[in-house]
Amino acid sequence: MPSSESFSDVSRLLRELPSADATAAEAARARQAILTKPPGSLGRLEEVVVWLAAWQGRHPPRLSRPRVAVFAGNHGVVRRGVSAYPAEVTRQMVKNFIDGGAAINQLCRAADAELRVYEMALETPTEDFTRAPALDDEECMRAIAYGMAAVEPGLDILALGEMGIGNTTSAAALALALFGGTAEDWTGPGTGVVGAALRGKIETVAVGVERHRDRTDPLQLLAALGGRELAAIVGAILAARMARVPVLLDGFVVAAAAAVVHRLGDGLLDHCLVAHLSAEPGHRRLLKALGKTPLFDLGMRLGEGSGAALAIPLLRSALACHTGMATFAEAGVSGKVD
Repeated sequence: MPSSESFSDVSRLLRELPSADATAAEAARARQAILTKPPGSLGRLEEVVVWLAAWQGRHPPRLSRPRVAVFAGNHGVVRRGVSAYPAEVTRQMVKNFIDGGAAINQLCRAADAELRVYEMALETPTEDFTRAPALDDEECMRAIAYGMAAVEPGLDILALGEMGIGNTTSAAALALALFGGTAEDWTGPGTGVVGAALRGKIETVAVGVERHRDRTDPLQLLAALGGRELAAIVGAILAARMARVPVLLDGFVVAAAAAVVHRLGDGLLDHCLVAHLSAEPGHRRLLKALGKTPLFDLGMRLGEGSGAALAIPLLRSALACHTGMATFAEAGVSGKVD
């Protein structure tokens, strides 16, 4: 685990990250080829099992211990009126998670997945990034290291989510700084801002990115424009790669954090699947930049890891088909005619 001293610790870590396990992936493909179905007829259900095997480094893969990790942080930029809700809602919703009353609690219960909620200095919002960097480098590194600690031995998959009033503004600013375009391209309603409030949010994104235009390193941009929960998600993605834990990414904010990892090096998100396409307008554009195709599109935009949690039963179904179906030989079914 890197210290909180410098971004160079992350650079050293990147050189040690493992690749996919080709042997496990090939074993999954070989079994797919002899199951009682036309080749490829289960579509992405077949692909995700191969992905699971490759990144867990075993065949068959398993999903007996899934974890949903939700990181929560507060943002100083909220003072500019970029959200339809006040900053105290972050703390209130974290309590709701702990009390079991949120959507993510019900989805985790239905998915038989463990939920962990990580509060990150909610009493101390980040700086307003239109005036100063949201976090200094040391604060950002501490948040990255904190996210890394969420990846414990024995996890089969990690679904990542967030909670933070104002964080779609940070996500839009990060996406703009990393991939270019205009503030309008990346900035959406978030919690429901419209009209003059949305125009103000777009202006906030543009002003913030312009203020930090001298920064080009992805981690420096994360510190300048992001938040503690976004930095923690970066850390969790990297630690999961190190531990060979496949990752499910939630919506726009999680994808913006993942974009930082994407810009650190080629293939660094290969162990990640995007669970769903958020209704937040910038998400589609961001997934195109990341080269990722979501598993489903249900018009969701809640955050909380809700889409990522919902993908866990889908993966369980894919794995059940892979391990439970009979082969042609076992079922006495004739194979494809050459």
